Amino acid sequence: MKKVYLLFLGMVMFNASCSKDNEPEVVTVTLNSEVNEFIWEGMNYWYFWQADQPDLADTRFKTTDDFNKYLNSYNSPEDLFNDLVYQPGVTDDFSWYIPDVDEQLNSFNGIKESYGIGFPRRLIRPNPDTEDIVIFIAYVVAGSPADIAGLKRGDIINRVDGVTMNVDNASIINKVFSEKSISLGLANIENGNVTSIEGEINLNAVVIPVSPIQHFQVIQEGGKKIGYLVYNGFTRTYNGELNDVFNSFKSENITELILDLRYNGGGSVLTSAFLASMINGNVPANSQTFARLQYNAKRDGNNGVNFPFFNEVYLYDKKSGDNTGQVPSNRIKSLTKLYVITGQGTASASEMIINGLRPYMEVILVGEKTVGKNEGSITVVDSPSPYTNLDNRNKNHTIGMQPIVFQVFNSKDQSDYTFGFDPEFLVEEFRFVSDIKPFGDPNEALLRATLDVILGASSKKGTLEPNMKMFKTEKEISFPKFNYDMYLLPQEQQN
Repeated sequence: MKKVYLLFLGMVMFNASCSKDNEPEVVTVTLNSEVNEFIWEGMNYWYFWQADQPDLADTRFKTTDDFNKYLNSYNSPEDLFNDLVYQPGVTDDFSWYIPDVDEQLNSFNGIKESYGIGFPRRLIRPNPDTEDIVIFIAYVVAGSPADIAGLKRGDIINRVDGVTMNVDNASIINKVFSEKSISLGLANIENGNVTSIEGEINLNAVVIPVSPIQHFQVIQEGGKKIGYLVYNGFTRTYNGELNDVFNSFKSENITELILDLRYNGGGSVLTSAFLASMINGNVPANSQTFARLQYNAKRDGNNGVNFPFFNEVYLYDKKSGDNTGQVPSNRIKSLTKLYVITGQGTASASEMIINGLRPYMEVILVGEKTVGKNEGSITVVDSPSPYTNLDNRNKNHTIGMQPIVFQVFNSKDQSDYTFGFDPEFLVEEFRFVSDIKPFGDPNEALLRATLDVILGASSKKGTLEPNMKMFKTEKEISFPKFNYDMYLLPQEQQN
């Protein structure tokens, strides 16, 4: 009986001690913004550089009051997010804040408000002796306001809302990404001199579906059948159309393939794996690694997530993004080399194709140096951990974020292209006005150079003779951040 009493007394004393040590924390500082709390918690959980950012450390705050005081010091959730980005412009160039998650997801599905004009990355100064600045139209989306207005690849823009562009005001071209309506003026260039064409073209932005498949055809030269695809984004809702293109290439029995990624800033990791699988049908499906994703140390369960080669292609609804089934992949087994046309806009999932296929086949680059982005992101929303449940997110606001959360490696654990891939054959686009021809024209500058490499007509590596009358300036067009991205969408993530 004494033993039982002593045991009971010991339990009472132990419980009393625990109760004293674990008294509920007294919180005296009221949190002003639930969005700020979500921003910090989501970044703390997912951010690739979480361990390097002191303000995201698990031990950063001793008490809830300290935490709330820190969050309350920010009037704007976007300011908080920006301060949590690690070494912006040096280490992390590609994480971004999302004001409207639904609008962002629509964009990922290929639905966005746009004039339907694609641009190269840099502006052009045709003559170093004048201050004139112009920009060429790289491509036009079929059925878009720009297409309906008669604009086309190669048109030269020198005016925005009636203002002529020069070295001091060239940033006005960025209105094409922010304004609902705009007027553009065209020009001609002759002997380095810019001459305005009379009249303005008025455009109103509309929400349109944007297919990433800009152009494809089979070119027959030198006894070879050469597949040619201009592919502008890894958009999952067009996986079926991409597969159809490769069905066409298979039926034509192509012997070579040119993949034109000069304007492709990236997109879905899964779609990149599907495309790689179509290009190289000799790699066994579901057994060989196309890409491996490495997350931060806190997400140990995610480290080493592999994306293999696939025998199937997943299809998605163009409006909702929901999975609608799968079809057999049109995998080509006749290719031993891949020729990729690259440019200053080639990034992320495009570079993933180059890096991921090189262990399995020769990948030859023609064009300009790529961007250099070997990290990817996910859409983080205000939902219970792990902050990716779109159906269960906080209805009080529309805010989300797209932080970098992983680095991508190939099957040989190679990922060293943060400064971009250098092409084996360096050929600059827009050197001469006469170079700007429609996609598929065998005399279009970059296509011609690639065909010459395939046919053995050009063995010269390095820079071609520069054209001093037309050159790219250091001024860059300010594309929206998601123009250069590699991302996992909710259905693709493994938490």
